[in-house]
Amino acid sequence: MAADRLYRSRNRVLGGVLAGFAEYFSIDVVLVRLIYVLLSLFSAGFPGLLVYIIFWIVTPEKPVNPYNSETTS
Repeated sequence: MAADRLYRSRNRVLGGVLAGFAEYFSIDVVLVRLIYVLLSLFSAGFPGLLVYIIFWIVTPEKPVNPYNSETTS
């Protein structure tokens, strides 16, 4: 089941954009990252880095849930 809104994930490698897409569509983050890298490398018309930076700026970060036991120590 997809989330209500697209957010950058806190489970991130760089900006959390691809992990956010993976959470939104309920698919494995490794698969999303692999597809992104392949599209960026093998498609001359796909400006991968520019698109990533735009999504990094435009997409809000996922809010912290104070009731989630994973975020508290």
